[in-house]
Amino acid sequence: MAIVRSKEIRAMSEEQIEKQLKDLRNELLKERAITATGGAPENPGRIRELRRTIARILTIQKEEKR
Repeated sequence: MAIVRSKEIRAMSEEQIEKQLKDLRNELLKERAITATGGAPENPGRIRELRRTIARILTIQKEEKR
């Protein structure tokens, strides 16, 4: 899953945004599981990147509801 920019999120339909959010949350869960079991993640910055992208999506969703 690549980084999703704000422009790209705003261009997506509501269904696409929900699917993207679900995929990102699953990927974050997998990365955290690897770390919790004592393993070293392939890309240590990936967890931070995923958290920021999820927050970006949620922020845009809230903006659009207003």
